[in-house]
Amino acid sequence: MARRFERALIVGASSGIGEALARRLAADGCRVALVARRTERLEALETALNEGGEERVRGWVHDVRNRGEVPGLFEEICRWLGGLDLVVYAAGISHRVAFAEYDTEKDVEVLEVNLLGAVAWLNPAAARFGRLGRGTIVGIGSIAGDRGRVGAPAYNTSKAGLHTYLEAIRNRIARTGARVVTIKPGFVATAMTEGLPGLFWVVSRERAAEIILKKARRGVVTAYVPARWRLVSWVVRAIPSRIFRHLRV
Repeated sequence: MARRFERALIVGASSGIGEALARRLAADGCRVALVARRTERLEALETALNEGGEERVRGWVHDVRNRGEVPGLFEEICRWLGGLDLVVYAAGISHRVAFAEYDTEKDVEVLEVNLLGAVAWLNPAAARFGRLGRGTIVGIGSIAGDRGRVGAPAYNTSKAGLHTYLEAIRNRIARTGARVVTIKPGFVATAMTEGLPGLFWVVSRERAAEIILKKARRGVVTAYVPARWRLVSWVVRAIPSRIFRHLRV
């Protein structure tokens, strides 16, 4: 059964898919808490979405690498919202690395933002929703997490880890009535993909947000965005490792 969201928290809300989701939810009348690290962008979005006087959207400046801040922020946000029925983790980064580049500092940052930040924010969400027996968690993964590609090992790993983490907490709380939705986008027109060569089937962030919310309302377990990427993933996962290792993808 499709659900209507009334109180939402979006982590990574100041740009890309997170911003598009915030705009769509606010337009639907949802009360939205925005979490992001870039103060100016967050304040601009907050102002734009509160146009008309009523404070239905509020921003919290936070770097997801600062995991110790999360418990206090999560409780503060729940109090301001007056409840919570949707949490979206959309924060994510990807460093462009050369084929022969092995930069631990870059890789650790990707893992901290894409995976450890998600664990820090979604653990309290899962605990709350599991206790209440309702609520929806959405994690923005990637088709890149379906296989260990040579182009961005840490990014692939962070998304694969996120997919597994989401499956695990789903298996914990699904029996209570709470939902966990794993989203695996293909190429979306955001700052992360800007200027990358060889992109195809690129969709706008607005279109991606539309699909994601539709899947979230239905409580779909895993959704590729758009759906045709499921076939691509099936083909990629079927390639034998002895062949796949020679592909520059």
